[in-house]
Amino acid sequence: MKKYILKTHGCKSNQLESAVIKEKLENAGYAEAKKIDEADYFILNSCSVTENADNEALRTVRHAKKQNDKIITIVTGCSAQLKAKELIKHNFIDIVLGNNDKFEIIEAIKNYQSKVTDIFEVKEFNNQVIHNYSNTRGYLKIQDGCNNYCSYCTIPFARGKSRSNSIENIIDQIKYYTDIGIKEVVLTGIHIGQWGEDLASYKNLAYLLEEIEKTEIKRYRLGSLNTIEINDKLLDFLSQSEKFCPHFHLSLQSLNNKILKLMNRHYSSESCMELMEKIDEKFQKPFIGSDLIVGFPNETDEDFEDTMTKAQNSKLSNIHVFPYSIRKNTKAALMDNQINEKVKNNRAAIMHKIAQEKFTEFKNKNIGLITDVLIEKRPDKKTGFLKGVTSNYLTVLINNNDKTLHNQIRKAKITEIKKNTGDIFAELL
Repeated sequence: MKKYILKTHGCKSNQLESAVIKEKLENAGYAEAKKIDEADYFILNSCSVTENADNEALRTVRHAKKQNDKIITIVTGCSAQLKAKELIKHNFIDIVLGNNDKFEIIEAIKNYQSKVTDIFEVKEFNNQVIHNYSNTRGYLKIQDGCNNYCSYCTIPFARGKSRSNSIENIIDQIKYYTDIGIKEVVLTGIHIGQWGEDLASYKNLAYLLEEIEKTEIKRYRLGSLNTIEINDKLLDFLSQSEKFCPHFHLSLQSLNNKILKLMNRHYSSESCMELMEKIDEKFQKPFIGSDLIVGFPNETDEDFEDTMTKAQNSKLSNIHVFPYSIRKNTKAALMDNQINEKVKNNRAAIMHKIAQEKFTEFKNKNIGLITDVLIEKRPDKKTGFLKGVTSNYLTVLINNNDKTLHNQIRKAKITEIKKNTGDIFAELL
């Protein structure tokens, strides 16, 4: 029996697609290896959101080949799609598969052949059903690709134009998840707010969510959303739902209007601040996360301070901070006034500190909150504590060793935040 090791870098879509690859391998008779020297194949599902991600992909595969020089290495994902010709030249990479070709991995292995389809020739959503999902939360890809072409981003070139999964496929996957006992589904994609735009009878995300509400899934969660895709009608609908988890991840990128315009983002910082206020008013202790890029070309100290001050004064619960990374073939790479690495890293460090302060502040606001918790992990062998996730996306520890509570949704009260570790404790009601 041939054995494999599968590694995943990057976003939730990549993680979900790796689950599909794993299922295909195991259905074809391949077994997962525990050690690199036992494996016949090393597969990396790569990310290319930054230059560091591309470099990490190379380091990961090179290290695998160094540990086992007989192993067959396969690189797929966004880095493979964007840099196929460069990757295949490396003597430590044997096979390269594009983003739409990764699902043909069995044929690629049998034929020892690379395949990278022009992603812009892919017109339809490539639906892949998952049967062997074992987690308490099921991820469901509703969309792929992006039509935005932000000035800093190569993702449209790696993922192609926006393509929507059908309502029928989505509902069928949710029904399957429900049948095998999964309590929560997470809707993911590259730009889920664009779901439905390419369908013959135009629908939008709100319409899809109305259909999901009719299923038997206990709760659902949304991936990242562009702020202009969240209107009052959608917020009113979600605020009245008993299944929606009050967890928003907003793709902000900056809170300075000059920088937003240079990024080709079609909204203002004021509209973002107003939206976060609305979300905070309509939902009970909503988690509002975001991505922010610092050190973008032409970002002055004043521009950065503007974003920093607004972030501090916003309703954000947490922030993912990224120093701007130059990406070839993007408009931002050609802009004047590129910021040097030292300044970018200094700004990132400042924003990271703000992110930590915002998250600590949010956690403390939740003390005393009574909320639903999905028990995701059985009692820890050392502590005996259960681990669960609240509807508003906080990981909590529960002093209870009842194994039968695994994969159950229970009411709990958040009681304490440990100052030295930041751990959140809750008790079942």
